[in-house]
Parts: sequence; C-alpha cells; structure tokens
Amino acid sequence: MSTLFNKRYSKEFGKKEKVLNYACQTYQLSRPNKVGTVMALIRECQPKSFQEWEKWYFENAVTDSKAPSKVTKDSLEELGERLYVKIKEIVIPEWTEAFSQLTLIDCVDYIFNLTINRTYDGFIREKSVIENNLAKQFPDVRFDESDPELDHAGDIDYLGWVGSKAFGIQIKPITAKANFGNYSASERMRTSFDNFEEKYGGKVFIVFSIDDKISNDQVIEEIAKEIKRLHK
Repeated sequence: MSTLFNKRYSKEFGKKEKVLNYACQTYQLSRPNKVGTVMALIRECQPKSFQEWEKWYFENAVTDSKAPSKVTKDSLEELGERLYVKIKEIVIPEWTEAFSQLTLIDCVDYIFNLTINRTYDGFIREKSVIENNLAKQFPDVRFDESDPELDHAGDIDYLGWVGSKAFGIQIKPITAKANFGNYSASERMRTSFDNFEEKYGGKVFIVFSIDDKISNDQVIEEIAKEIKRLHK
C-alpha cells in the first residue's frame, strides 16, 4: 500500500487558495450537510486507488442533514457555482472596502485585542457557563478545565467527570454562529469528538452562550441523559 503515497491528487490553487478557503468555510459549502461525511466514507471504502474512491463516493455519499439527499457531480458543481457567486458578489466587495479603510492602528489594536481582550472575555465566559449554569444543574458532576492537549484546537474546553468516565464540553459564543440551529461540526472536529468518546467514554456537547447564559437550552437535557448513561 506504500505506493499509494507516491502521488498526490490534490490540486494547487496558488494565491487563490486563501480566498477560496475563506469563502468556502464562511458559507459552509464543504460541510457534511453539503458533501457528506467524507472522512467516514473513505474509511468505510478503504480504496486502493483514487479512481476506486471517486466512484465509490458518488455511489454512496449522501448529505448529513435532516433531509438527506444523494451527492452527485451536478450537486458538487452547483456548490462550486455558489462559491463563485459568493466570492464575486460578496467577498471581493467586502474585502475591497475593508482594504481601503485599513490603518496601521487597526492592525496594532487587532493584535492586542485578539491576544489579551478576547482571551480574557472567553475565559470569563467559559467559567460563567460552567460555574453559574452546568455546575448548578449537575452538582454531582466534577467539571475540570481541559488540558492543553485537548484544547489546543479549541475542541474541548471542559470535562464533566461522572465517576471514572467523562463527557466533553465545547463552549462557543453565539456571535461565532448567529444561527446555532444550523451549526455543523467540521469533519476534523467530529473525528476529535469520536476520539474523545473512545478515550473517556462520554460524548462531546457544544454549548452556545450569550455572555453567561446558555442559548441552546436543549443541551441541558442531552447532558442529563448522557450522565445517566455514564452512571450505568
């Protein structure tokens, strides 16, 4: 199988890569609800060639959404067309305006704000969500801040210990996703969450917050069910 690594099939886009990646991520055009759970699919396929994988993907891929639909070459082409429209009609005009208004002070202030101000705001928000909400809802659970290994990618902020097992908590400000009902974890995050569950026994829950308040109230019930499961 080592011969599989002798050739790369990924296309290079040069300087265009950054804008393509930014727009694709911003408008969520490569999420599982658009293209399927690609890493899970390729692991299921275990292809011995690129051609085998491409054929298998179009035969089996469906969108990971409330109303799943088959992924086709036409549907991927349509996503590409949407990406082009977003870049041409929204991203370029917005960036052009931002570039024309950008100052040295903006750049200096941004670095300070990102490094110090936002870090402090995030720290206080996370502590408040845990101590003023979850810890009071579940007094028998011990909540610990995650170690750097778990938190380095922003995947796990806190562990909720139920005996020798634990579930994970990721805390996101509601401003990070205005409509959290449509939020979909990335493929990398899903893999990270699966690895966490395999190691600690519990699932990972994403908690959206406005200041110190939990916005997605249904997560409380989901966590309660998980605690009961871990007690068994």
